[in-house]
Amino acid sequence: MSAGRTVRDVYILDAVRTPVGRYNGALAAVRPDDLAAHAIRELLARTPELDPARIGDVYLGNANGAGEENRNVARMAALLAGLPVTVPGVTVNRLCASGLEAVVQAARAVALGDASVVVAGGVESMTRAPYVLPKSDRPFPAGHPELYSTTLGWRMVNPAMDPQWTVPLGESAELVADKHGLTREQQDAYALSSHRKAAAAQAAGLFDGEIVPVTIPQRKGEPIVVVRDESVRPDTSLAALARLKPSFRTEAEHGRAGTVTAGNASPLNDGAAALLLVDDEGLAATGREPLARISASAVSASEPHYFGLAPVEAVRRALAKAGRTFADLATLELNEAFAAQVLGCVAEWPDLDPAVLNPQGGALALGHPLGASGARLAGTVAHQLARRGGGTGVATLCIGVGQGLALVIER
Repeated sequence: MSAGRTVRDVYILDAVRTPVGRYNGALAAVRPDDLAAHAIRELLARTPELDPARIGDVYLGNANGAGEENRNVARMAALLAGLPVTVPGVTVNRLCASGLEAVVQAARAVALGDASVVVAGGVESMTRAPYVLPKSDRPFPAGHPELYSTTLGWRMVNPAMDPQWTVPLGESAELVADKHGLTREQQDAYALSSHRKAAAAQAAGLFDGEIVPVTIPQRKGEPIVVVRDESVRPDTSLAALARLKPSFRTEAEHGRAGTVTAGNASPLNDGAAALLLVDDEGLAATGREPLARISASAVSASEPHYFGLAPVEAVRRALAKAGRTFADLATLELNEAFAAQVLGCVAEWPDLDPAVLNPQGGALALGHPLGASGARLAGTVAHQLARRGGGTGVATLCIGVGQGLALVIER
């Protein structure tokens, strides 16, 4: 770094996302690189004053990387979006927080003067995640080979890892529930509130400013236009949620029934998101008012099997860096991987006003397309602050294997 280099302000000029599709739902036919390209293309179309050649880099988060998004999906998406071939791209992976990590890294590049304009975001198609067949350690092995699904969670685990660290993600949520004494009823009630808030936000058009519809050609007839998040269930109820069986623990195995179900855990999803980050020079080149400004970020780590609680420390660190406290928050968007994980974090944030938590619903209802979710959260916070006319917000996620990431955004 050159002597005397100053840290620049970083603005979120705009933020878009696709609707979040259900597993094998409306976006199932769309490749992840095309999905990311669509988000980038639509993002830039909303700022026609910007010469795309000014973009210094494209940062995209992706948690899988084993399928059609292989070979650096950020670069592929930039090319597919029609950006000049001189615009580079890099893909980052911090599992569920990959999209937010992309925003953090892109903001850092702008703050240090490495670029004036960058695109940051994330993409995931859990529907199209492939099966993988590992090569054998020895030639011509006997027996049947084993295929691994790359849709979600642990696979091909290193035998040197502590078995406690590699329990299924849902079992980790059960451990959080055990630690904080969270009942099935509490988790179902939280899941219901997430769906109700998301449905209300949809009805009020609160997502309209960030969602860019996806048009999907059909072999026959008119194309399908996807405009809404598919996983929101306005008609769900506590009774419906109570009928679902525990997904990870059985009474026979553990002496009591589990509490984590398909209803109080996030679904499998497809989606993409993109943000346009600029410094003052980039801002002047567009002539637009930014949505918000990036203030601080922080990462933390925890015991891998308690990964759901890792945002607790990440948020505390990020707020301290920004010179803010929980009392300053207008909104806190915490990714809802599991209701137990959210309620566990809230229990460890006694100063948090529950009213500012996920006011438009969260991933339990909206969905969790892994590599895209962090970028979606950052964009949602920025749009919320712009509608309010000011304030401080946080986007944060828990991350498998025991990490948390948080970003403070202000206006």
